[in-house]
Amino acid sequence: QVQLVESGGGLVQPGGSLRLSCAASGSIVSIDVMGWYRQAPGKQRELVATITSGGTTNYADSVKGRFTISRDNAKNTVRLQMNSLKPEDTAVYYCNADLVRYYSRSYLYTGRDYWGQGTQVAVSS
Repeated sequence: QVQLVESGGGLVQPGGSLRLSCAASGSIVSIDVMGWYRQAPGKQRELVATITSGGTTNYADSVKGRFTISRDNAKNTVRLQMNSLKPEDTAVYYCNADLVRYYSRSYLYTGRDYWGQGTQVAVSS
């Protein structure tokens, strides 16, 4: 099976920076898309940024120019560098992996929409 584990959340002052990391584990062959989503209290989960295995990125308008997503295909990891953080960035951040090819008992499967457990990011003075 496939598991995602995030790290790097915490409390930071407005204008500060944080870096989130996510590692996918399992008998993974490839992951087409990895990304970050967030959910603030009382709000729906929303896309923050995604990156394909070829390096194509997509960002929410609210984070463009402040956040940078990157990945290491060989290590099945994705990172989110968050700069110039604002109080409205406060949320639980979730790592996502989609179209994951992996082996289980010698069979090759393609799974969709795997999620990490989430990591809290709080931006406050």
